[in-house]
Amino acid sequence: MNELANELRAIVGGAAQRLHTVPERQVSSPGLDGEWSARQVLGHLIDSAANNHQRFVCARFVEDLAFPGYDQERWVRAQHYDGEAWQTLVELWRLYNVHLAHIVDHIPESVLLRPRLPHTLDVIAWQPVKADEPVTLEYLIRDYIGHLQQHLAQLFAMVGS
Repeated sequence: MNELANELRAIVGGAAQRLHTVPERQVSSPGLDGEWSARQVLGHLIDSAANNHQRFVCARFVEDLAFPGYDQERWVRAQHYDGEAWQTLVELWRLYNVHLAHIVDHIPESVLLRPRLPHTLDVIAWQPVKADEPVTLEYLIRDYIGHLQQHLAQLFAMVGS
């Protein structure tokens, strides 16, 4: 089993257990200064999983890592996460990430570690890489995990868990 896949599984498994204990009444209030609610943050993580799902799969078949970004605010608004049941969102997020871990588990090391140019990680990554600097799929996956952990910390701070 792939170390990255195991790390993702462990993070998601532990977080999902905690998220399932958060009551509905705590997840709809907007954050400070009109920021996203806890539901919307989790919805954003679902959107991130959906976008990275395509990236992780497509990267097996192309030489570059040039992927489009997406308008995160519009995606969250368009999907009305605040109208969705919290437990449904938690399970969707958990299962999507379990599937991503399964995908990552089956990426050959040669694909994972191959340096790639061109790429768009200067624009789409949580921790950007200069456009002229080669990057690997492993970096993109680690970046996804880091982004996930950052938002989970934000979520747990919002709900006091």
